[in-house]
Order: sequence, then C-alpha cells, then structure tokens
Amino acid sequence: MVRTFGLTHVALAVADAERAFAFYRDVFGMVAVYRGEGFVQAQTSGARDVLVLEEKAERPAGSGGIAHLGFRLVDPNDIDEAVRAVERAGGEILERGDFCPGEPYLFCRDRDGYAVEIRHELPKPVDPVEAPRADRCG
Repeated sequence: MVRTFGLTHVALAVADAERAFAFYRDVFGMVAVYRGEGFVQAQTSGARDVLVLEEKAERPAGSGGIAHLGFRLVDPNDIDEAVRAVERAGGEILERGDFCPGEPYLFCRDRDGYAVEIRHELPKPVDPVEAPRADRCG
C-alpha cells in the first residue's frame, strides 16, 4: 500500500477554463493556484483538494463516467446559502433534500453541465484529525 493524502484532484474538460473557475470560486471560494494556456488549477483554501479545469473542444473518450463531484459542508445550516451561491454563479439546482436527519444535500449542475453534490455528512470514525498547517513555500 502506498500512503497518500487521499484523492487530491479531478481534471475536468470544460469549454472555458476561466468561466468554469468563476463558478467554483463563487460557490466554494476556490483559489486559482496555477494558470496556463487553456487551464486553471484551483484549490479550496485550507485543504489539499484540487480541481483542474482544462479547455477541450470535445470531452475525452472514456471520461463520460463521472457521475458527479462532491463537496462536503462544514455546517448543515449552510445548505440554503449553497443553493443561493449556485444560483448566483449561474448553476442549476437539480434536487435537494435530506439523506437522513442532519445530512442535507443538493445536486446541481455547473455551467459546463457537470453534476455537483453539496452535502453535510455526519462525522465518520475514519475522518482525519485536523493537524496544524504549515505555510507553503513560494
């Protein structure tokens, strides 16, 4: 077994990297950490997750199996703000409800049509214990 920090990034084919980034910035507060010709690499502040948005005229063959991207709310009471943020950012709400008491969710589409789940999940025994973070180089 190789030790990792877990799944750290997903790369999505998008029509316009900056437009796609604006959605994730406005809804989740993601920050662009790298930009290049036709791509933006964004990260959620205080976390290791990365979303790479790559401009592609066509979606690559074999990548159509992405069912959805999932984001986990810190506070279940933020679900209403999540709905408003998605709508303000040009997304579409598909479904909303509760998986069980204390676990509200919503499914939406971003501006490129990707399904995104936003939910609160009750703590699990395998959740990491937060460690102090060190400043990054450069």
